[in-house]
Amino acid sequence: MNNGLAFLLKGGPVMWPLFLCAIASVTVMIERYFALRSVLRGSRGLRLQVRSSLAQGRERAALDLLDVRSGPIARVLRTALEFRALGRQNMEHLVTEVAMDETPSLSRGLNILDTVITIAPLLGLLGTVTGMIAAFQVVAVSTGLSAPTEITGGVAEALIATATGLAIAITTLVGYNYLTEQVRRIVAEMEMAATQLINDLELRNLSEERVHETAGV
Repeated sequence: MNNGLAFLLKGGPVMWPLFLCAIASVTVMIERYFALRSVLRGSRGLRLQVRSSLAQGRERAALDLLDVRSGPIARVLRTALEFRALGRQNMEHLVTEVAMDETPSLSRGLNILDTVITIAPLLGLLGTVTGMIAAFQVVAVSTGLSAPTEITGGVAEALIATATGLAIAITTLVGYNYLTEQVRRIVAEMEMAATQLINDLELRNLSEERVHETAGV
């Protein structure tokens, strides 16, 4: 551990901001992974439970179920149910508004990952430049047996900084793409849940209207 840290610190002063980038990246990826997994877990089961309750005419049970569940999908379903009397078009507008309000919270922190992906290789390049400058300064002022060793130190600083910056950027890019795909899945799940529920409510209303018409006849 100490040997590895000592090796990395040979990359020069630019390694400190690279360490900060790595810490920020790992922190955001871990937090978003568990947060998004929590949203997705059980979302399909929630949809089925709500639709089953409505099919049995137990609207109050469906609302009670959504009241104890948190997350964007539960909020979208609750909105559709609470405003079911306003008609399909109004329900769709309200559900869309709720989904748009929930989406930024799902993507929270992903902009940090995007920044790390951009800045880490640039910091590595900066370390390369400073390392090569140090190496050339040695060439300019050093003579004797110590010169080759000092030149090698400057080149090593350049290569370590570059490799570290690229490693951080590549790892963060993989995490960023995965988390972005999870956000897309949740948004698609919200849309599917809302559409299915609105269709169920509309079909139910049509069925009730036909029953009333038949009874009137």
